[in-house]
Amino acid sequence: MPKHQAVRIQSAGGSLELADVDTEPPGRDEVRIAVTACGICGTDREFVNGGFPNMSWPLTPGHEIAGTIAELGDGVEEFAVGDRVAVGWFGGCCYQCDPCRKGIFIHCVNGKVPSWHYPGGYAESVTVPVSALARIPSELSDVEAAPMGCAGVTTYHALRQTNALPGDRVAILGVGGLGHLGVQFARAMGFETVAIARGTAKAEDARKLGAHHYVDSTSGDVAKALQALGGVAVVLATANNSAAMADTVGGLLPQGQLVTIGVTADPLPISPAQLIIPGLSVIGHPSGTAKDVEETMHFAVLSGVRAWTQELPLSQAADGYAALEQGRAHYRTVLTM
Repeated sequence: MPKHQAVRIQSAGGSLELADVDTEPPGRDEVRIAVTACGICGTDREFVNGGFPNMSWPLTPGHEIAGTIAELGDGVEEFAVGDRVAVGWFGGCCYQCDPCRKGIFIHCVNGKVPSWHYPGGYAESVTVPVSALARIPSELSDVEAAPMGCAGVTTYHALRQTNALPGDRVAILGVGGLGHLGVQFARAMGFETVAIARGTAKAEDARKLGAHHYVDSTSGDVAKALQALGGVAVVLATANNSAAMADTVGGLLPQGQLVTIGVTADPLPISPAQLIIPGLSVIGHPSGTAKDVEETMHFAVLSGVRAWTQELPLSQAADGYAALEQGRAHYRTVLTM
């Protein structure tokens, strides 16, 4: 069996090591992708540290994958060798469980996530279900496409599912790997965009990304700052901080929505009394399907939205991951093969 290079972690909390591994041929309704780019996502920390149930080791991380189809399995007719494709957090669905039969494929009971249910994209080759594939527009490079499979679709799809209309005021909590895309998408969708972050270090970047307003969450009451702007229809919470999320609730307009996409296990310190009278909603948003990834990339082409990326070769994956762990990573680090 031919081999390729891939990052492997032998056990929870282990080091990221480059190894030669067997190249799995695609089975029925699968394709093998020659990977050219893979984003490093904050959720990769959970995988490296064994934070999900029923994980198997050794593990290859990576769920922001872009590349070219190198091999087709039996039954694959809608894609061809040479097609450029992306695979994100949504790594396939079964089409047979109750959620799939209802058309809510993101909630597939047998859904798959790269690196969790099969080896991920910190590798030269990955084999994936055909249901996971999103076609990459010719206008996007693979490095530009890779982060759209998770960070891009999560922010764009969350915003377009809110009740906010063009001209409404929308706040993005956190200006990081997710938030810097959220700010761009909010501006491109016609929202009056507010960026919220700790300190003033991100203020200039937030303006460059398209924010009309910047709120330093360390300089006073965030809810009052939002109220001073006239209140917001939506807060898209990308920061992994429950207290920071809760601090924005008082800045929501009646029937406003707090949409949480920053992952944390800490409880949200919000009382029913805060929600009932203004009729507020707190919503959890889970990424998007392969079709949603395609539509995210299409909107990125139309609008000019791009992740701010730093490229590293696959051989430096451990360095890129360490930068993420230590809080010194660029907005999005993309491994290139």
